[in-house]
This record gives sequence, structure tokens and C-alpha cells, in this order.
Amino acid sequence: MKHLNAKQVQDALSFKPLINALKEAFCSEITVPMRHHHDMANPQASRETTLLLMPAWQAGEKAGVKMVTVAPDNAQLDLPSIQGIYLLMDLHTGTPEIMMDAPTLTTNRTAAASALAASFLARRNASHLFVVGTGALSPQLIRAHHAVSPITHVTVWGRNSAKAQSVIDQVSDLGLTCDTTDSIEAGVRNADIISVATLSQTPLIKGQWLTAGQHVDLVGAYRPDMREADDDVVRRCDIFVDSRPGATKETGDIKIPLESGVITLDDLNADLFELSAGQHIGRESDQQITLFKSVGHALEDLAAAKLVAKFYS
Repeated sequence: MKHLNAKQVQDALSFKPLINALKEAFCSEITVPMRHHHDMANPQASRETTLLLMPAWQAGEKAGVKMVTVAPDNAQLDLPSIQGIYLLMDLHTGTPEIMMDAPTLTTNRTAAASALAASFLARRNASHLFVVGTGALSPQLIRAHHAVSPITHVTVWGRNSAKAQSVIDQVSDLGLTCDTTDSIEAGVRNADIISVATLSQTPLIKGQWLTAGQHVDLVGAYRPDMREADDDVVRRCDIFVDSRPGATKETGDIKIPLESGVITLDDLNADLFELSAGQHIGRESDQQITLFKSVGHALEDLAAAKLVAKFYS
């Protein structure tokens, strides 16, 4: 069995092929049970450590399972918040074939899913990307959105300005105009695409800041008690998700406004399955404000892992 580290996984993944692989996967017959989500008490930290188990398989081809932990306070220990492994197996024999670094696989496929959604939902001339958050996902979101939209200007906000600058430094090869801001409101008001990837438990984006034609990409808030956007955001936006079962159960950005009656299930216009299959057009006018909420889907992991395996075959 091969063992691939973070660099080897990263070397095998580039965004245009990965985005295309995800689109094909969302149109394919891949079995994806609801992921296992376990909150483990962590008395030494302010929040629980979460264990996620995410299996998926495609008949006659491959099976895979991701096991990751999410420890929100790890930044204080100079450790990544997400750690874990992905195991790719031959479905016919059940033989484990490749064990690979799961965080690298996750950041790439998550960013690629956001970009895939943006290819349907962002305006065709969207050129200014505002990224909220400075974790490992943020540089990948810039690269992924740049792969599908004519991005020329990127603004980054983070609680730590040095980390915000570090995100910019990591994408310097793209030749974009980049800056940081200490105001989320200013960043939102000036952007075409707003991509939010944080572990915030309270809303960071306010609907009153949004203007016609914007696209909001919510990537964090992986628990039902976490939110990155307030009620006004979901009221004002046409809402799209990666998967309906996951979005309505696992993220506070959708679950909380559903339970309070701010939105209904009918307000979820489509998911990535429907968008990828051409069952929904996505953005219908330049005046729409669209929102994509990602909670992560094991289908995405399997598609990315198969691309890694193909690279090293």
C-alpha cells in the first residue's frame, strides 16, 4: 500500500482538472452514506474536538473513507485545526491501495467545490474576490476561484494581519493585485465574490452589506451551532448548497434559519447535483445575490482521491 504525504497529494492536484472531476462525480452513481459526526469532550480546550468519518464508493471501481479530527483551538498550539487520513481501496477485493494526507485532500476538494458552484452562480465578470479567514483553506480558495472566474483583485481579512498577509504571499505566483483589510464590512461591500472559511460561532457577514450581483461562498460553520452569515444574508440571497441532507442538518447557516422560520426548504434553489446535471441554471441575472453553502461531501473526497491515484499510477 502506498503512503502519500501532504506534498505528494498537493503535487497531484491542480484545480481545473479537480473541478472537472467533481462536476463529473456529482453526475455519477456514487454511494455516499451520511457522514458520521461525533463531538468528543475536550476539557483542555474551549470547544469539543470533532471526529468525522466519511465513506463513499462507486460500484465496480473504488471505495474510500476519510477520518479527520477538527480541533478549533489548535491554532493556539501552532497546529492545524484539521488532521487525518484518507484510505482509498479497490472495491472488488476490498484491498487498501493508498493512504494519503486527508487535510490536503480536503482543502483542495473543498475549494474546488466552491469554485464549481461559482461557475454556475457568480457573475461572468466577477473580478474582485474577498476572502474571510486565514487558515489552510484560504489560499486554495483563491486559486480555485481564479481557475473559473476572471479574478484580478483579492482582498483578505483575518483577525491576525500577519496571517492575512501570509495568505497573499502564498498566491503571489498568480500575479493578482492583493491587499488586506481590517474591515469585513468594507471587504464585503467592494467584492464580487465573498468567500468565508472560518471556525466562527457567530455571524461575520451581514446581509445589509450586500449589493446586487454578488456571490457569497460560505465554507466554514461545519456544526449546527456555528454560523458565518446572519439572517439577513439568507433572506436576501438565492440559496444553493452542495447537498440538501447535509446542509439542512449539519450547518447553522442553514439549520438555524430553517428552524426559526426565516427560510423554508423551498428557499433552497438547488444543490451541486442538480447544478452539475443541468437541472438548474444557477444564476439567472446579474442583479441576483447568490449564496452557496458548503458542508463537505464524501463524493468530493473520492473524486479527488481517484485523481491522486491516477497521477501516481
